[in-house]
Amino acid sequence: MSKIFTLSEAASIAIHGMVLIARNNNGINAVKIAEQTGLSKNHISKVLQRLVKTDLLKSVRGPLGGFTLKKKPEEVTLLHIYETIEGSLDVTDCPFNYEICAFDKCMMGNSINKMTLDFRKYLKSQTLKDYI
Repeated sequence: MSKIFTLSEAASIAIHGMVLIARNNNGINAVKIAEQTGLSKNHISKVLQRLVKTDLLKSVRGPLGGFTLKKKPEEVTLLHIYETIEGSLDVTDCPFNYEICAFDKCMMGNSINKMTLDFRKYLKSQTLKDYI
């Protein structure tokens, strides 16, 4: 079955992982996140390392290591996390990015634009603090 909207596994891991990290004041490692989410430890590690490189997380290596937030939970929106993984969430009127349409009327009725705007607004309104 096709879907109108899909969230990549990497973006989902980033958002869920950041919430789990925010809930653990002493940090949490990729193994524990994998146990709690049922996702691949290797994929989680790869995604979280991207978040370390963009200064959202701190990483401590070793048996007692793990990930901690670099910013306060109320300062990190889900949009920031999403765009760190996926890139800018662009709002467009046309799914093909055509400036001139071959049809007199958009067959999508600009619904894609509206859904993207609503999704962007939602992600921007949610912070990690909302899930602690």
